Amino acid sequence: MLVTGAAAGIGRAIAARFVREGWTVGLYDIDADAVARTAAEIGGRTVTGTFDVIDPAGWDRALREFTDATGRLDLLVNNAGILVSGPFGEIPVERQHRLVDVNIKGVLNGCHAALPYLRRTEGSQVINLASASALYGQPGLATYAATKAAVRSLTEALDLEWRRYGIKVSDLLPLFVATDMMTEVSRGSKSATALGVHLTPDDVANAVWHTATASRPLAGPHVLVGLQTKLTGLASRLSPPFVTRAVVGWISKADSLHQHLSGRPSLPR
Repeated sequence: MLVTGAAAGIGRAIAARFVREGWTVGLYDIDADAVARTAAEIGGRTVTGTFDVIDPAGWDRALREFTDATGRLDLLVNNAGILVSGPFGEIPVERQHRLVDVNIKGVLNGCHAALPYLRRTEGSQVINLASASALYGQPGLATYAATKAAVRSLTEALDLEWRRYGIKVSDLLPLFVATDMMTEVSRGSKSATALGVHLTPDDVANAVWHTATASRPLAGPHVLVGLQTKLTGLASRLSPPFVTRAVVGWISKADSLHQHLSGRPSLPR
């Protein structure tokens, strides 16, 4: 398997989980020193490399290096992603463009570059890391949520399109996960405070493992991770749209009230 954003957080946990199970894991990240340290710490059979997921040539080089070493690609995990939080109008547009580049184009580039290798490996899979914010746009996370909704839609389309190749495409939709990224979420939006942070990177890694290895013949491409996400998904399917909108709106009002009372701007200067 090859996992992007593997140096820390969820990517590291995913890599460690599969290494423990005896897989050969490609750890790739934009931070060369950090990914080398991670590989040394988790042990096992690993291949490491550095590239930026927004660079198609970087993807081509990484996949060629990995498959030269392993001879196959059973699983691609598109984990690399970034987050910027705060009121939409206060976030510089350049930072929002970077979100689109990494979170959408990075996944698109990976799927496109990996297809020839996946087609040559029987039973191959792609797992994309989306987010529960893809279920309904989140105040303070508008562009981030939009990028994850795009990943969700791309996953649906490719899962159908690539059936003829025998390639399964899935995505994971966790809510808030206890990683360094939560610092940025807490600065720009109090949704995490209202809802709580109940997932760890290991929880997500276990969900990736289950998705990749368990038989799910009737399951769709979307995997809801954590009880809160499952309840949110169920509510969005069964409740009238105005109910879901009201709940998200309540979180937004709680966020604005907190910022007013604390006297702090929602986006750090």
